[in-house]
Amino acid sequence: MRIGLLTDGGYPYATGESRLWCDRLVRGLTQHEFDLYALSRSAEQEAQGWVQLPPQVSRVRTAPLWMADEDILGGHAPKGLLARLVTGGGGRSYGRRERRRFTAHFTALATSICTADVTRDEADGVRPTGAPDAADTQFTDGLYGLAELAREHGGLPAALRSETAVRVLEAACRAPGTGRTVQTATVPDLLAFAAELDRVLRPLSLDWYDEESLGAVDLCHATSGAAAALPGLLAKRFFGVPLLVTEHGVQLRAHYLAATGTPLSAPVRALLANFLGRLATEVYRQAALITPGNTHARRWQERCGADRAKLRTVYPGMEAARFAALGESGDDGGPDTLVWVGRIEPSKDLIALLHAFAEVRKAEPDARLRIVGAPAPCAEGTTYLAQCRALAAQLFPDEAADAHAIGDNPVSFEDIGDAELPDLAEAYAAGGIVVLSSVVEGFPISLVEAMFCGRATVSTDVGAVVEVIGGTGLVVPPRNPRALADACITLLRDPERRARLGAAARARALELFTVEQNLAAFRGIYLELISHSPVRRDAHAPNTDGSPRPFATPPEAHVLGGWTAPVPPTAGHTPSWATEGVCAGALGTGDGDV
Repeated sequence: MRIGLLTDGGYPYATGESRLWCDRLVRGLTQHEFDLYALSRSAEQEAQGWVQLPPQVSRVRTAPLWMADEDILGGHAPKGLLARLVTGGGGRSYGRRERRRFTAHFTALATSICTADVTRDEADGVRPTGAPDAADTQFTDGLYGLAELAREHGGLPAALRSETAVRVLEAACRAPGTGRTVQTATVPDLLAFAAELDRVLRPLSLDWYDEESLGAVDLCHATSGAAAALPGLLAKRFFGVPLLVTEHGVQLRAHYLAATGTPLSAPVRALLANFLGRLATEVYRQAALITPGNTHARRWQERCGADRAKLRTVYPGMEAARFAALGESGDDGGPDTLVWVGRIEPSKDLIALLHAFAEVRKAEPDARLRIVGAPAPCAEGTTYLAQCRALAAQLFPDEAADAHAIGDNPVSFEDIGDAELPDLAEAYAAGGIVVLSSVVEGFPISLVEAMFCGRATVSTDVGAVVEVIGGTGLVVPPRNPRALADACITLLRDPERRARLGAAARARALELFTVEQNLAAFRGIYLELISHSPVRRDAHAPNTDGSPRPFATPPEAHVLGGWTAPVPPTAGHTPSWATEGVCAGALGTGDGDV
């Protein structure tokens, strides 16, 4: 099969979310051909280049979501529909007709975004499963109308930031029935939202929607339900290509989590939440199958309207081999040492961990805490690391065994690659208990790695933690240093229990979270989906009669050699390959299939 893999801010770039998962998927499913359609998120990401691609990747198409309109247009004046919408030019009738079409479609889209749906709580922007309501219908009419307009006239990025678009947004926000927060939007808010909407909808203006691009694939596999899924929606609408959606984290949830740290105002955040909710509902409705990476993500998808019959949880595969030596050795590491591994940022709540460790030290004076990780790549991460270091110095002054010894702090801040921790496995080997103290978490990768290493764990009950641990570790409420300390003390004092939990954790991880199980799941899913839609017809395509086309790329195209070229028939001649080694009747009589 020919798979169109749709990514947003990740593969094939060297950095970004889901990069490793996509790379393992493509390398593992060697029997399929992959076309990559990638949206990039920043100039820095593009500057770092791509990972080395395997031979089964036959094509890569990329497009930026971060460039300004003038960069996309190459510094030239806008042309066609774009010019008429931006400049107001085009006195001929078809110009006016196109402007009316854009206004009508964008009005439907804006009205659906601004409408306070009776089934949708404005505080969380989600809705239960059910038939599409009037606002959903307006959203799809507007979205696909804009897509068809863009396909006919070469895109419309600047049109979404035009004065026409802002006026339509203002009228939709002020109309009766809109949400309270949306009604307070000012002109700067509307301009900011128009800019955000332009970036999210930029895939509508790409030149990916023809018989040689997304029309040539057998299946679209989107790695998120937001911008990356838009090309999949259009491929299904224009060519009937089935859509598979995989999400390890729901974009609407990520929007809420980032709300406190964003410069966007409350009305803009509310409008974006409404838009993302409507888009997710449509993506889930059109997808043939949805594969959340964990049950936590699955619950969010259900709240956004996903049909439970389409949902199938597939855990992200992780490399177990790098941890095999440690996991099989039975080494308990430092029996009095707690280890935390991850990216240092406020959501990890290391402040609570340090306060909990203060209680641990009162009960177990020889206990140590090793915090392994780098700060998040932003000013907030660096500031938070400095706060944690200052708190550790305040809670745990350097200690010395006697008057002649050098003082030492029981809390250390380290990073992978240091002299004592050359790789990730060494970090987990440095302690007997791995701790996770987060207040926000999706799929806890560090816990799975600790499980591969055969380590007992103490975790806060957030995200998919309970689902991952499954009874092989201790789980406590978040933001509760006392409970976290009690759990750590319990395991520090019971080495046999630590060993039992570690062994059970490793067995669970090897059963559920390996690359092999992930590849096996998607190998079956691909075959299942294509079996339900093995034939596509396009009666409107040029030079076709609407006859069935079993696959986008004929199987013989993958066979090496020149035998697939047409050969003029020769009267009375039977090619040797048709007779050599074939016994009588081997090819059948013609009454049945060969």
